[in-house]
Amino acid sequence: MLLRKSSRVLDSPGSSSSSLVQPQGMWASSSSSVAQGDAEMGSLPASGVPDVPDLSSSEDGGGSDSGSDFEDTLWKGGKRGSRTPLSHTLTAKRPRKDASRDGGSLAERNQEPSNLFEVVRLAKSAMESVVDDWLESYKQNKEAGFLELVNFFIRSCGCKGVVTPEMFRKQQNSEIIQLLTEQFDEDSAEYPLVLTTQPWRKFQAGFCELVTVLVRRCQYSIIYDEYLMDTLISLLTGLSDSQVRAFRHTSTLAAMKLMTALVRVALGVSLHKDNNQRQYEAERNKGPSRRATDKLEALLEKRRELQEQQEEIENMMNAIFKGVFVHRYRDVVPEIRAICIEEMGNWMQSYSTSFLTDSYLKYIGWTLHDKQREVRLKCLKALQGLYRSREMAARMELFTSRFKGRMVSMVLDKEPDVGVEAVKLLTLILQNMEEMLTDEDCEAVYPVVYASNRALAAAAGEFLYRKQFDLDWEAVKEKERRGGSRDFFRLLLAFFIESELHEHAAYLVDSLWDCAAPLLKDWDGLTHLLLEESPEEAGWGDQQENALIEILVSSMRQATEGKSPVGRGPGKKVLSARERKALEDDREKLTQYLIPLLPQLLAKFSADAEKVALLLTAPRCFNLSLYSSGRLEKYLEQLLAQLREVVEKHTCQEVLEAASQALYVLCNPEFTFYSRVDLARSRLVDTLTDKFQQEVAELLQASYLDEDEVYSMAATLKRISVLHNAHDLTPWQLYEPCSLLLQRAVDTGEVPKQVVIPTMTCLHFSILWDLAHVSGTVPAQKELLALKRKVASFCSLCQSCLTDMDSSVQEQAFVLLSDLLLVFSPQLARGEREALELLVYRPEVALQSQLAGFLMDHVFNHAELMGSDEEDSEGRIERLHQQRNLLAGFCKLILYNVLELSAASDVFKHYAKFYKDYGDIIKETLSRARQIDRDEWARTLLLSLQQGWDQVCLPGASTLRLRVGAPQLALPGGVERILSPPAAPGQETALVLPGADLPDQALPTAEREGLESTPDISPLPEIPG
Repeated sequence: MLLRKSSRVLDSPGSSSSSLVQPQGMWASSSSSVAQGDAEMGSLPASGVPDVPDLSSSEDGGGSDSGSDFEDTLWKGGKRGSRTPLSHTLTAKRPRKDASRDGGSLAERNQEPSNLFEVVRLAKSAMESVVDDWLESYKQNKEAGFLELVNFFIRSCGCKGVVTPEMFRKQQNSEIIQLLTEQFDEDSAEYPLVLTTQPWRKFQAGFCELVTVLVRRCQYSIIYDEYLMDTLISLLTGLSDSQVRAFRHTSTLAAMKLMTALVRVALGVSLHKDNNQRQYEAERNKGPSRRATDKLEALLEKRRELQEQQEEIENMMNAIFKGVFVHRYRDVVPEIRAICIEEMGNWMQSYSTSFLTDSYLKYIGWTLHDKQREVRLKCLKALQGLYRSREMAARMELFTSRFKGRMVSMVLDKEPDVGVEAVKLLTLILQNMEEMLTDEDCEAVYPVVYASNRALAAAAGEFLYRKQFDLDWEAVKEKERRGGSRDFFRLLLAFFIESELHEHAAYLVDSLWDCAAPLLKDWDGLTHLLLEESPEEAGWGDQQENALIEILVSSMRQATEGKSPVGRGPGKKVLSARERKALEDDREKLTQYLIPLLPQLLAKFSADAEKVALLLTAPRCFNLSLYSSGRLEKYLEQLLAQLREVVEKHTCQEVLEAASQALYVLCNPEFTFYSRVDLARSRLVDTLTDKFQQEVAELLQASYLDEDEVYSMAATLKRISVLHNAHDLTPWQLYEPCSLLLQRAVDTGEVPKQVVIPTMTCLHFSILWDLAHVSGTVPAQKELLALKRKVASFCSLCQSCLTDMDSSVQEQAFVLLSDLLLVFSPQLARGEREALELLVYRPEVALQSQLAGFLMDHVFNHAELMGSDEEDSEGRIERLHQQRNLLAGFCKLILYNVLELSAASDVFKHYAKFYKDYGDIIKETLSRARQIDRDEWARTLLLSLQQGWDQVCLPGASTLRLRVGAPQLALPGGVERILSPPAAPGQETALVLPGADLPDQALPTAEREGLESTPDISPLPEIPG
């Protein structure tokens, strides 16, 4: 009979080869090619099958390795006529119609429901009662009962065909499967095992449970009747050889679950056999007068019966293993391969005596090289179950030595969840087979503690903890007060510094938090370690102290905020009530420890800017109300005194910002000690402003300032500008003197840049605080006009600074202008802020041109981007980061309607040339600009290309960038889709202007290579900042 084939649902012969890399020998190289599968996805010839262990202890069970050829041996005792083997050339099914993803339609297509199938699908009865009811029908009529079970499996494949009693009596298995394949013409390419709706997920669980319960209920008699299990295994083996994926998938799952259930039965029989042997030996060892002959004969008879049962079960397991597993563990469908490996792991754990051998372990080892994530995961999880037991691990020495390299390499798997399981597996090997992992193996895992994936880093952190730090620290601490903490932190510091893997301890602390949190939260021991020992006594240097302080601060943040460091883990995590309670408890404990000690730490390290900046972040982790409720005001006074000393002593930006933030969190009006903190802050600002006013007066009058005077004024202004960011200094009236100072700089150019930059910053924050005042109330017209004049005056001064000789002054002026124009953009008067319409500031054309010109000179400039030859790679990266911020600020002005959309042409025309450095920002700007106004966006693209063509026309210019850039600019939507009818295929590059289509051979060699290495345009992150 000729059958119509459907290439959409059948596995083609070309795809039947596995995606695994399988060795030829038992422990052969795992990089060798796997044997090619036959065209029908059926069994291999006997010579092509790998070594297959035989479970049977007798010769009867050693069937052939060629798929279903062992079927003849299954039909014993004349219960059924001898059936011929299943045909190896299984036919395909008819073409399917368009797939429908409606899971409910599957049941509707089956017009003749099978009772057993419907009962399992509806899941309204306990599976034990369902199996008991079926067993009653089977005992009354074996053939009818078995047919009901057969049709259950057929229906579970999604096939509407039915095996009738006549078909069952007269036809061979191969003929039955062929007829079912012909009838497999359902409307959907889906079948119950691949449907993901809730009812079908329940059915999948019920399907597996039915097979398990069936064997459990039949384990004492019916499975040995030489009919049920033999016929069922024969049918499932034939279905698993089918080209129809639904048949193969469903029958493989059933066969593997059947094998798992039989393994449990075999284990029970083995235990009974051992008990029987012990009873027999005990009875035989009795004296002749006490020995019971009848009991000995009964025990011998029982032993023979158990031996027969064991042999029968081993024959069944051999049939499933050789007929199904050996071929399907390398099936083309990854779900089928995953099922085989998962169940094999269960067999090894349940019945390790028979299955935990190298002959079976090699299948898992080979499959570690599978191309599909799901299969690799199943392999690793199966191995975890084995290595979790020290006894099992001891029997896997040969396997471990053979596949250890692959397991270590999987730590860096492209799929993070596979890497997580690989690290967990190595951790179990470390615990139970520590001698198997060399230092080189461990060093391959250590860098992963700094991975961006939180789960992977935490798994590597546990591995590191078990290898380097896993001691009984509590016992050590009991033996010597704080000795355990001291030793732990010494080891941690040694790893962090000597490994030289990363500069930030916060990521190391986060990785170790899940397994070593109690030790890392020993803040009392940490602070005393810093305070009690001098660097000389402890053998520490400045680097060790810095690292220890960073570990202290990182653990404080982790305990009180529950957040991972930047770049790791989800941005926002919803905490449960229990987690919030734990965070509050840790905050309370931390505050009690650190409030008395923080002033001492600041005093000891007050001269070191890096250490002070870290320590000043501690108050953000405190429960500050304890200062008043715990009567700890004296420590507050000490802290405020140290804050003042730090501000007056340091000029480092990071230190001043940390001090300002610490002062800000303390200046909360809700606290009862607010008046004390506010008084201390006012005294500090009074000192700074008095000094500033005096120095400004001298500068405005003097014609020359020496170096000390310049340094003093710059330091004072820097401190004021940093404080002005977090604190409202409007009462000190800093705007007028700063404005005069900046005007002097613009007019004469005699004011040094060290003074100009903080002066501009002070003016910027002064304007923003004025805006905050008028936004919080109903503003008077006079206040709005005064603020508008300040904005216009400041923008004019910054515009003048854009032409300053010093690039740092220009960049600061550009940043402040970008921010201020964005704040006072048309967005300001939206919503309930119509009263602020008067404050909207629209830049003049000259200012827009200057902003664009600055961008060309400082961002789209190769000389600026590369930096000087003396500049190191870290400096160049920092420089690139600054330039990206400048570009992002300009793009925001365009997107928020501050600048005309046409101004974006100055950015778009550099898309290809600077794609490596700014491609993500420009792409995001392109996408958002298109959403604002498609027509104007299209005109802007054309303008960009026109400007690019003008540059090409210059002498010595190359057409390469235009040829590459035009198609890239057309990718986000295509100008022709807006301005003209759809173009014919191949005309998408019509944007390239005439003369730009030079052949590659006409280009210099470097440019031809550049064409080949044009970066792929893929989705990129949003604009930073």
